[in-house]
Amino acid sequence: MITFALCLVALVLGYVFYGKYLSGLIGLDSMRATPAMAMSDGVDYVPMSGWKAFMIQFLNIAGLGPIFGAIMGAKFGTSSYLWIVFGSIFAGGVHDFLSGMMSIRHDGESITSIVGHYLGGTVQKVFTVFSLILMILVGAVFASQPADLLARLTPETLSANFWIVVIFVYYLIATMFPVDKIIGRIYPLFGALLLFMALGIMVSLFIHHPDLPEMWNGFGTKYEKSPIFPMMFVSIACGAVSGFHATQSPLMSRCLTNERYGRSVFYGAMITEGVVALVWAAAATAYYGENGTDASAAQIVLELSRTWLGKVGGIMAVLGVVAAPVSTGDTALRSARLMVADAIHLEQKSIRRRLVISIPLFVVTLAILIFSMSDKDGFAVIWRYFSWSNQTLSVFTLWTITVFLAKNRKNYIVSLIPALFMTMVTSCYILIAPEGLELSPKLSYILGGVFTLNLLYIFIRWKRHYDGKVKEAK
Repeated sequence: MITFALCLVALVLGYVFYGKYLSGLIGLDSMRATPAMAMSDGVDYVPMSGWKAFMIQFLNIAGLGPIFGAIMGAKFGTSSYLWIVFGSIFAGGVHDFLSGMMSIRHDGESITSIVGHYLGGTVQKVFTVFSLILMILVGAVFASQPADLLARLTPETLSANFWIVVIFVYYLIATMFPVDKIIGRIYPLFGALLLFMALGIMVSLFIHHPDLPEMWNGFGTKYEKSPIFPMMFVSIACGAVSGFHATQSPLMSRCLTNERYGRSVFYGAMITEGVVALVWAAAATAYYGENGTDASAAQIVLELSRTWLGKVGGIMAVLGVVAAPVSTGDTALRSARLMVADAIHLEQKSIRRRLVISIPLFVVTLAILIFSMSDKDGFAVIWRYFSWSNQTLSVFTLWTITVFLAKNRKNYIVSLIPALFMTMVTSCYILIAPEGLELSPKLSYILGGVFTLNLLYIFIRWKRHYDGKVKEAK
């Protein structure tokens, strides 16, 4: 329990000190007009209070990721705790905060457009394709599990297929309606449920005081035979660093009324998600120690919630597990709509124009969802591709942030180091993983290292050229 407690304290200190440093680095300006105030349209650009924006941002980026990902990653032992802490503070927090602030400084633009500004049109096209694929996978993945869970909790006549229809109807409504009509009203409540569940599990950990592993006793476990690098760093995405978050930040960058809320909404939501992931990683570690690893993540959540939180607490916790992924799924599809709209320059005040983009996205999402439920391994396959695509998106975003900081004469090292690290993670993963090339770890590390160093070389050459041009202009 000592390692777990130290990690909790580290996350809080990370928000206080590193979050403050990043705020000074970007130069938060309370006098600068935000997109919500300068471009209010009653649909996507809608002014919101800071606390409400935080709750919505937290719920948008959370979903099943910091719960299911942390539970699966907990098989790697205390190394999962350290990745959650250092990843949240120095990678995920940097990624979320700076991408959100860049969106504010670019009139609330989607991350796909921002990537185009700093990395060029070709990279933007690749990133847009990756982003849309990820948004669709999120919509599918985060609908199937809540539907299955609801089917288990309701009469047999209400099957998983029935709940999928209900969820998709909700998706369509939430995606089409102005952001303040549904998302702005019920998401803070859903976010509170998710926080209640995490807080309840955390208190239970200290009450039950299970025999959790300590970092000075080693980092691996008997439960996971895959190499920690890169497998753990892809398994635990949300709760450490996640490219999906950059697609969600523009939703709130269009709603913040003052830049001073940027630190609490973007960096704070990431640190909060890190706390949730850490709690569930510790709870899963305790569960594995008593029961082994045969149970699914959903079974572990249900059993721990009912056992540790009591009947009422368990029901609220399960509702949180259902609400979080459903809400993330609909904001993912909303983000996809806005990405396409930005790419083709189609205004979204008209419901008809929103439908033109939304319907094809929903058809593709539904097709993938049907596949995942028709094959016994369908969900696992989609989840693995979702995880890798998710981390690959973070690589694009971190390199974009690095170029942005370099152009503005800011300390770009804060994003360059995580950009290089995540480049190495994603390239090695696709080389090693069963759904990739299945190469040996040694060869994968060599090839991944060469690719990563090549990108560093390209960046250094670009920076020298850019600095030279700036000097000549002066």
